Amino acid sequence: MYIISFNSTHHSIRADKVLEEKNIKHTTLPTPREISASCGISIRFLEEDLDTIKEILRELDYSGVYHIQVLEGNKKEAKKIF
Repeated sequence: MYIISFNSTHHSIRADKVLEEKNIKHTTLPTPREISASCGISIRFLEEDLDTIKEILRELDYSGVYHIQVLEGNKKEAKKIF
């Protein structure tokens, strides 16, 4: 699972609108506790859209993009990728 985190709700709402306009499949969700961020709203997207997301985020404010892996025992690990 890939997650974009934001510093403010305003930025997450703006990103949601831009991704919708670009027809990128995504879901808004509460920021996973494995990610430390100022904003409680994040956006999940598909790995196949990673390159497109990188391009779009050049013009948006965001905190980070993370890859969340589910480990043994259903424990999650977040790795910041950019």
